[in-house]
Amino acid sequence: MNDFIKSRIVSLRKAMAESRIDAQLVLIEENRRYLSGFTGEDTGYDESAGALLITGKECFVLTDTRYELQAQQECKEFQVIVYKKGLSQELPKVLSGLEGGIPGRLGYEKRKMTCDQFEAIQSEIEKSGLATTLVGNKEIVEQFRLIKSDSEIHALKNALALAEDAFSGLLESLSPTMTETDVAWSLEKRMREAGAQAVSFPVIVAAGPNAALPHAIPGADTIQSGQPILFDWGARRNGYCSDTSRTITLGKPGGPFEKIFNAVYDAQQRATEAIRPGAYTQDIDAIARETLQHKGLERYFGHGLGHGVGLAIHEPPSLSPVAERNTRIEENMVFTVEPGVYIPGWGGVRLENMVLVRHDGPEVLNRLPLRL
Repeated sequence: MNDFIKSRIVSLRKAMAESRIDAQLVLIEENRRYLSGFTGEDTGYDESAGALLITGKECFVLTDTRYELQAQQECKEFQVIVYKKGLSQELPKVLSGLEGGIPGRLGYEKRKMTCDQFEAIQSEIEKSGLATTLVGNKEIVEQFRLIKSDSEIHALKNALALAEDAFSGLLESLSPTMTETDVAWSLEKRMREAGAQAVSFPVIVAAGPNAALPHAIPGADTIQSGQPILFDWGARRNGYCSDTSRTITLGKPGGPFEKIFNAVYDAQQRATEAIRPGAYTQDIDAIARETLQHKGLERYFGHGLGHGVGLAIHEPPSLSPVAERNTRIEENMVFTVEPGVYIPGWGGVRLENMVLVRHDGPEVLNRLPLRL
């Protein structure tokens, strides 16, 4: 077992012991990969490439025939078990044969397991006569993914550099004859051709009034001179994601663009400057909101200030005004800082960078200027 995987399994087993969990089912795709190296992808919310089963002594990959060879190649130190009738029917057999005995408490990731799956597993366990109780847990693996290793930081930087280079090339080709869909496809194509395994999420290109929609879907509208054009894009490379937003105009900006852009820019900069170990995510979010409030624009900023980025495009920590999500910032966390102002009927501005927390403050990973 390589050192990265071994240390992660050790950390998980310690967390399991603290929660009195005898065995843990790992169902979330990114958590499976983090703990085992297994790159099988779930193709839908109700479809799965498999699960990990971690006990105090053993590690298993449970999957179907589609992923059998892949799991054997990628998870050489794990026991690979192939089920033909589904995880729920195979699981009691595996639990019955564990080296440490039948687990009394079996943990599962309640954020991922569906009601149908829970009922099926519970039913099969009861049919088998096992004295095993299902215990839901939350972020038992994600808590370790919060802090990025040097190799993870390197992977994030590579994904970001690829995406930014693709965007820089795109800027040279923009013209008012292009539709939002044309531009989005051109950007995705450039990222793919540069070596991206996939886009981190569907590329957002929103021109004019469409830029007032934070998650606008590119359409047939053409990009016009003087209008705000909001871009949000990212590349996935070696499993790790990037996420960036920029807002530009073709030619001289019209209307209130400069005022709104400068307000969002100031909010982005002030929030970033306040990032350091020991600070709290809710306080960083508040700095951005207070900056926009002074400009009379805070009511047009409805979403959280940022989110963690790693194997998943959205992962902890969350920079948000929601108290329950408040997190103490630590060294080697990576998250976005992305204030935005969205005005119905006119458009919007969002500026997003990825930030790495160093011991002495923030390191902005983006090379692409906020002002273009």
